[in-house]
Amino acid sequence: MILSEKKAGILLHVTSLPSSYGIGDLGSACEEWLNFLMKTEQQYWQILPIHPVGFGESPYQSFSAFAGEELLLDPEWMREKGYLTSRELKNTPIFDDEVVDYQKVSEWKEKLFYQGFLRFRKESAANGFSQFCEQHKDWLDDYALFRAIKNKEEERPWHQWPEKLKKRDSQAIHQFSQENEELIQYYLFLQFCFFMQWQKMKKKYTEQNIKIVGDLPIFVAHDSADVWANSQLFDLKEDGTPRVVAGVPPDYFSVTGQRWGNPHYKWNEMKKNHYSWWSRRIEHLLTMVDIIRIDHFRGFEAYWEIPEEEITAKNGRWIKAPGDELFKELKKQYSNLPLIAEDLGIITPPVRALKKKFGLPGMKILQFSFYPGLKKRERPYEYEKNTFAYSGTHDNDTLAGWIQTEAQENKSIALRIKKQHRIDVYDNVEKTCWDLLEVLFSTNAGAVIVPMQDYLCLGSEARMNYPGTIANNWRWRVKKEAIADDVLAVKIKQLVTKSNRLRKRN
Repeated sequence: MILSEKKAGILLHVTSLPSSYGIGDLGSACEEWLNFLMKTEQQYWQILPIHPVGFGESPYQSFSAFAGEELLLDPEWMREKGYLTSRELKNTPIFDDEVVDYQKVSEWKEKLFYQGFLRFRKESAANGFSQFCEQHKDWLDDYALFRAIKNKEEERPWHQWPEKLKKRDSQAIHQFSQENEELIQYYLFLQFCFFMQWQKMKKKYTEQNIKIVGDLPIFVAHDSADVWANSQLFDLKEDGTPRVVAGVPPDYFSVTGQRWGNPHYKWNEMKKNHYSWWSRRIEHLLTMVDIIRIDHFRGFEAYWEIPEEEITAKNGRWIKAPGDELFKELKKQYSNLPLIAEDLGIITPPVRALKKKFGLPGMKILQFSFYPGLKKRERPYEYEKNTFAYSGTHDNDTLAGWIQTEAQENKSIALRIKKQHRIDVYDNVEKTCWDLLEVLFSTNAGAVIVPMQDYLCLGSEARMNYPGTIANNWRWRVKKEAIADDVLAVKIKQLVTKSNRLRKRN
């Protein structure tokens, strides 16, 4: 994918959208957000992975690489379809509008959606349900079965299930399916609702020529339908636990590295059928989004392998990966691969060569551009055109938070910013934020993406994720007033206009 024209976008996960139901959803929240993107002349809406969150509510540790997050379902849509009643929605609890309380939202929505499912079951016409299940059966059946077994096994990870279910014994699976047919159908129903709602929402964005940038984690969670149903493709022990796990060595984010805990792939097994699992994964996600950011792209050239028994990521080793072969297979499907390479962290010449060979745009982070000892190419005015440039990502502090800590506490950073851009980081924080955003927009990068928190000049309290930690991440929500703020919209539009990044109309 080559960026031929300058464009702009905003990073805001769906969960962060304002809504009355405790979490962003695919209903009016997405419509109001679309209006804001149009008013501010954005071409891209970037989101995080949209799959069912697992451990720690992290979208990067999902129960499936194919299914959609059921908590994003809009209850109003289900009421319009006749699955819920107005009376049922009147009993909505009062939710926090600044953070997502996943437990509270989950408990309420699950009860509500099950009522909707029971009403749906009574319908004589299933409104395309059977066709949907048939169309997606290559992943959907395993996912619904996986979730149903987890439900009955008190949410224990699959490697702790009874031996026959863990090993997918056909007789045990058949018996469980017969005894729990209604529960399995419930999970199928939720996915049916999710994909119907998503496609309805996506159509509106496409009509306005606003592209959705999705996110694809290179690794999948161990406790997922993907690993349970395709265990031959993953490096596991006989008991189903990972032999080695994924992560990264010590870096900017952590002195002990990051031990993610995902199982590694058996690339030799995947090669036998031309990496078809990957082809299906990419193809499926591209029915939902327009462009995919591949998280941890460098793992396709070489990945950090950590012995499972290690509690940190320090004692790992680099193992070569077949990225070249994989992307050649994908190139057969897509002549112009709609992928962004997240090429941050320890990036070696072979990683850069892989990205260049397949014409993939990389990423630059403004916050990383002022540290001592950086290569010339890392400076803002040296960004390449085929680049997605960010003020920060979900893993970074907010821009205001970074200014108040790193930039103000590190004199070399403060001096470099003042010398190169005549910006005083000890000035008013909001002014400094907008001055730095102007630097970002004035770069040669083909695309500029700004997290919504940075336009609001919010501090570290609005940070989305602290890498290497589990508690209190992925919770931040934008307030409704911010999206309705015409003064803010005009200010953002001025930045976009001044840098010639106006949205192209259909």
